[in-house]
Amino acid sequence: MSDPARGWRPGPGLLVAAAFIGPGTVATASRAGAQFGFQLLWALLLAVAATIALQEMAARLGLVTRRGLAEAIRDSIQPAWLRWASVGLVLTAIVLGNTAYQTGNLIGAGAGVSVLTGAATQPAAAALGVGVGILIAVGGSGRIVIGGLMAIVLAMSTAFLLTAAAAAPNPAGIARGALVPSLPQGSTLTALALIGTTVVPYNLFLHASAVQRRWPASEDLRRALRSARLDSAAAIGLGGVVTMAIVVTAAAAFFTADARPNSPSEFAEQLTGVFGAWGRRLFAAGLAAAGLTSAVTAPLAAGFTAAGALPASASQAARERLTRGTAVAVALVGAGLAYTLGKSPTETIVAAQAANGLLLPLVAAFLLAAMNRRDLLGEHRNGPLLNAIGVAVVLTAFALGAKTLAPLLG
Repeated sequence: MSDPARGWRPGPGLLVAAAFIGPGTVATASRAGAQFGFQLLWALLLAVAATIALQEMAARLGLVTRRGLAEAIRDSIQPAWLRWASVGLVLTAIVLGNTAYQTGNLIGAGAGVSVLTGAATQPAAAALGVGVGILIAVGGSGRIVIGGLMAIVLAMSTAFLLTAAAAAPNPAGIARGALVPSLPQGSTLTALALIGTTVVPYNLFLHASAVQRRWPASEDLRRALRSARLDSAAAIGLGGVVTMAIVVTAAAAFFTADARPNSPSEFAEQLTGVFGAWGRRLFAAGLAAAGLTSAVTAPLAAGFTAAGALPASASQAARERLTRGTAVAVALVGAGLAYTLGKSPTETIVAAQAANGLLLPLVAAFLLAAMNRRDLLGEHRNGPLLNAIGVAVVLTAFALGAKTLAPLLG
């Protein structure tokens, strides 16, 4: 049994936060602030609260049942035809959604490399995607690399927090934007993207599996649950503060000005006056690091989801092959799409986040169904408050998604 003091050691929550503080977050939050000022902060505040609640559910599912989310879905639905139809739907949605997400990750990372080195964004993004695919294919864990990238992301986060403070924004405007929901004309897709880039569907699958490695079955369950809740709330809360700082920085720098950056590289260039001479390279390095960190986690989460959908009788070797094969496929397809779609980096990244927002109601609904099963979780099943939060997330994401799709279907 672990030392109780170790419950404060960072766990999977930091990985979840690092996954959603990717280039999509930077691009989406920057666009939200530059175009709409503080008016969409309410969507971000909702997204952070929802993320903490949903990730706590996923972690509790993993710790109590020692199953991943895909496995819980597979074993929870009757009759058999509906079970496999549901598993197939979730699997398809997660793999396709992660491919879109991966494309945005690589384009963002490529844009950062482009600013740092002068290389073209598309070839840089594709090369990074192929590199991630090779790393996964040969079985490299990349723990040291990922740890280094997380450190750079945290450094970038510190820069955004300091810059937001230095911009001296209007506190009343921030409070109004955070507490009074509004959707200015043309803001629906950006609001959906803010939710999609924070409440990332694949993180629910990733978290349910990761907590089992961080807190093995030999741990005291109640202590593990407390540690996991603290880990998730602290890491995701920090991620939310950083994202809000990006919105505030962009709003202070661009909302009342004529300039409207259209890509991460333009954003880096135009922030030079706010950050100082070093701001351009710091932003670019953080963007590249954030993209690479997310580009490693997204394919792996797709792989874990695919393996969890296999029948319970499947061997461990078969699960590992499917995990790795799916992850490599997502990495390489994402690399190809990044090369093809990289001419409009910000548009592609924001669209990828919106795609994940459209997947959120489906995944959250399955999670809620699993978390209310007495036979699966016993006394650890959801209470009324968490169910209310979950239903609110599903309905909000569904409404925003429907409003976004309505003009396309009309």
